[in-house]
Amino acid sequence: MLFAPPLPSRPRLARSVLAAAAGVAVALGASACSPTGSIESTDVASWKATALPSASGIVLADAGKILNRDPIAKDANVPAGSYTLTMSCDGGGKEFFEISLDGKRLMEAGAACNGSRETARVTVPAAGRLTISASSVDGPLIFAYQVVPAG
Repeated sequence: MLFAPPLPSRPRLARSVLAAAAGVAVALGASACSPTGSIESTDVASWKATALPSASGIVLADAGKILNRDPIAKDANVPAGSYTLTMSCDGGGKEFFEISLDGKRLMEAGAACNGSRETARVTVPAAGRLTISASSVDGPLIFAYQVVPAG
């Protein structure tokens, strides 16, 4: 007489199928949230060309990579007036911009690092040295911003 191994019971088979399906769903979900490329190898100039609109009259601009938590600052002398700060970043997390005039903080702004563009109005009360410090705790990421007179 031949003996065949017992067939798995239906509840055990159903649990196995559900466990396998859940594993596949987790793997697909994780890959969907992963960045498609490495920020470290991204060409900043090419990315910036698509991340920000072309503009004339730019008084201050910068772009780069934040690979750690160290802030990156740039400054320029600007006249008093109203300005528009356009920001973008990519790589996940959030980018923070601190705007100061002659060392006194005027405001803070932020951008979600999902490739979208965000804007903020900056009022400069007097001519002076405008400094923008870009930072994030969510590195690595790539960022770009520009300041133009408000129209």
